[in-house]
Amino acid sequence: MRRSIVDIREGSDFPLENLPYGVVSEGGSRHVVARIGDYFVKMGVLVERLPEVFDSYGFDHVDAGNVFSADSLNRFMDAGVEPRKATRRILTELLAEDGELNQLRNNPELKDEVVKPLDDPSISVQMPAVIGDYTDFYASKYHAENVGIMMRGKDNALMPNWKHLPVGYHGRSSSVVPSGTAVHRPNGQSVPANVDPPVPSFGPCQMLDFELEVACFVGKSSHLGNPITIENADKHIFGIVLMNDWSARDIQKWEYVPLGPFTAKNFATTISPWVMTWEALEPFRVPAEVQDPKPLPYLDGGSVRKTFDVTLDVSIRAPCGESPVRVCRTNYKHLYWTVEQMITHHSVTGCPMRAGDLIASGTVSGPEPESFASMLELAWKGTKPIQLGGENGERKFLHDLDETRACIFCDENVGREAIRALLRTCEPDSCVMVLIELA
Repeated sequence: MRRSIVDIREGSDFPLENLPYGVVSEGGSRHVVARIGDYFVKMGVLVERLPEVFDSYGFDHVDAGNVFSADSLNRFMDAGVEPRKATRRILTELLAEDGELNQLRNNPELKDEVVKPLDDPSISVQMPAVIGDYTDFYASKYHAENVGIMMRGKDNALMPNWKHLPVGYHGRSSSVVPSGTAVHRPNGQSVPANVDPPVPSFGPCQMLDFELEVACFVGKSSHLGNPITIENADKHIFGIVLMNDWSARDIQKWEYVPLGPFTAKNFATTISPWVMTWEALEPFRVPAEVQDPKPLPYLDGGSVRKTFDVTLDVSIRAPCGESPVRVCRTNYKHLYWTVEQMITHHSVTGCPMRAGDLIASGTVSGPEPESFASMLELAWKGTKPIQLGGENGERKFLHDLDETRACIFCDENVGREAIRALLRTCEPDSCVMVLIELA
């Protein structure tokens, strides 16, 4: 692990090996930045002060200036793989104690101009990109089987198409929000269990659930009528964020037939604000799960079909609880369909993918009960409540004032991102407070 010229506290989730990108607001203006420790690097200022460095690494400083003068990551995402790799090399060599670039190391004034503390009260973290479209997939076989068993029985757990194509649906980009945004508890129609004939009533959701997911930001855009091949799909991926796909299960149960979820999932989707790039994740590539039956040729990645060994956790602390209780530990590698396959299938009709589009994995449940990544599965549709300890510690779904924390990490050398959520009252006008916690 390389040491940095920036003071990074021990155990930081943002060491030199991570270097995720995001957007901050300062004095009414938004800036594209890279994060290191509890600091951020102002990328636009870096290009202005060191244009020759970008030129020497193959990223023309005029192009870099155009990319990093924007108020979102979209231009950087659309620049493609090579500019992103060049920028990562530049940042690494500028910020490492033993880096080959000494411009910041030998010039404290320039360093202070470029590298700023995040705890400055004038700084606020913003949405990393303008999301044009958001698609949520259903890529975990374990999650699909669990839900299928609950709804249709073990013999019909997976629908006939599930192992032949990555199932997905179009979500609402307008309600994708960054951590720290207050999310209103949804109202909607629901029907009590065992009511025949079903008679719906209207009111606030009583079965609020989390879904632990990982989402990918599309990098280089494609064009209408030009499908992205499985061999080239990774060239259209910028990086990943942690995601919570809030789900109103009682509303979902009533509305999902025949076209799938609608208002049960359109009220809020929370993402972490720091985008971990594909390059930061590269050391953790592992072979993807063997697919049986073998998919059609356009989806068959062959030897290039890989995924990542990335750990995901969810913990919940009850209002009277002394400490959070971990309820889920799963891994991104459990997904049956890779993000390259998702993008390939999404675009096979000629559908264009645009920089900043969000492609979500679906609930990342694993094979064991402790790796189930939603309350629906953990409490098995309410029949096996989980225990958080203390008075009123039994849970079928999330209660008022429960505090949930989700985090994603590879190992201590790459860092973690975390979302902490606090559930407020169950009144119709109440809020689910979603707060970022980046230790």
